[in-house]
Amino acid sequence: MALITCRDAAFAYEGRVVVTGLNFDVQQGNYLCIVGENGSGKTTLMKGLLGLMQPKSGKIETGDGLKSTQIGYLPQQTSAQKDFPASVYEVVISGRLGSRGILPFYSKLDKQIALENMEKLGILPLRKKSFRELSGGQQQRVLLSRALCATEKVLLLDEPVSGLDPIVTAEFYSTIRALSRDTGITIIMISHDIRAAVEYASHILHLQNRQIFFGTTEDYVQSEAGQYFLKGGDHYASDH
Repeated sequence: MALITCRDAAFAYEGRVVVTGLNFDVQQGNYLCIVGENGSGKTTLMKGLLGLMQPKSGKIETGDGLKSTQIGYLPQQTSAQKDFPASVYEVVISGRLGSRGILPFYSKLDKQIALENMEKLGILPLRKKSFRELSGGQQQRVLLSRALCATEKVLLLDEPVSGLDPIVTAEFYSTIRALSRDTGITIIMISHDIRAAVEYASHILHLQNRQIFFGTTEDYVQSEAGQYFLKGGDHYASDH
């Protein structure tokens, strides 16, 4: 059964339909990239996947016992977040807050999971350092480790390489792909970088205030829409 199923969904903001015609499903182990220009509906759909917005029509359903609160989330970083005065360990283990319930302290399991995720992402030696003193790439690994602490099933990443230089960007994309391949965790990444999406993802969902493609990356590359955008097109005509 699919982890997430979207059927005939449309989302509206302040009464105006932002994105429509959504029909896709996400299976365990998929690496799905949601692509499209700014204003195409990616952020609105992201809120729907996180349970922060309800569809105006249609539905989004979860399977395999998945709850929206069990989706690990890595948002775009703000300047305030980059200057957060906490240690790496404190930032990472805070990802366990949703699992802690009413307990006033982190459990032994919480601490173990935090350390394991830091080791998995190569940041364990940084655990006592201040988050604000890290490089942009290191900060993203810390926040990714934090998101992993919140889930064993699905990670939702919102433009995770924004502001990173090309070398660090490539390293981060490779890290995400390795996570998907080695752990079986499902990745849903929002991006405007179609070429990177094609290089790393297993599936593509392309939005332009409506769904213009959903399927495997291989099929996207061969599709009319994929060829159009990969050649530098910026707006797919509504009559396609």
